[in-house]
Amino acid sequence: MRRFCSGCHGYQLMKSEIAAVVSFLKRLVKLKNKVEVEKMDLFAERLTVALQEKFEGHWVPEKPSKGQAYRCIRVNAFHKYDPELLRACRESGVHYGDLGLPWEITLWVDPGEVCGR
Repeated sequence: MRRFCSGCHGYQLMKSEIAAVVSFLKRLVKLKNKVEVEKMDLFAERLTVALQEKFEGHWVPEKPSKGQAYRCIRVNAFHKYDPELLRACRESGVHYGDLGLPWEITLWVDPGEVCGR
């Protein structure tokens, strides 16, 4: 049985996991660059919305590994830009290059767990 429901109530099931990954990225960016605080706050808000919308329909608490690859945030030699990070940058006025992300980072956002490499 899926506990996820569409609409804003469904977002409550993934709220803490998305908050964890956004908080991690926000701290990472602050450490590497001097992105304006207001822009960074807006970036975090826009990234939260982008991830909520992406994960809708792909969040199954009973089977956390189901959809894991889809919920992965990945930047590496083959995937230089993550679409949700790009969207949040575009909507907040932050330049993607100003994020100062490492040349390789992978974050998995799963029900009950967020981990990275």
